Amino acid sequence: MEWTFGNLLWSMLAFFFWFCFIWMFISFFADILRRHDLSGWGKAGWIALIVILPFLGILIYLIARPKTAAAQYGRMIGEPYRDGGAGRSAADQIAQAAKLHDEGRITADEFDRLKQQALSY
Repeated sequence: MEWTFGNLLWSMLAFFFWFCFIWMFISFFADILRRHDLSGWGKAGWIALIVILPFLGILIYLIARPKTAAAQYGRMIGEPYRDGGAGRSAADQIAQAAKLHDEGRITADEFDRLKQQALSY
């Protein structure tokens, strides 16, 4: 077979597609096995769905996955999960607490508690 530029591009596109497909399968398989809120039968059901109907199964899993699973994954890889901070940095949380303290909406003790809470994440 003679390789033309079009054949090369098509082969690269096919390789990229299969690499992404395998990577999606592995990452979702690992995510399902990592979850503590699913029973063994639940994990088996999700894995069976992803094996039988890969794209549809992964799409359904993404829609049905609870936010707590994402928070659990973030804690596993070392990222802090800021439930009360709504994903803001510690500096943003302290600045917001200082603004509330300056307005007189919270006391100095509450400000110190919020500051320590923001720094503990």
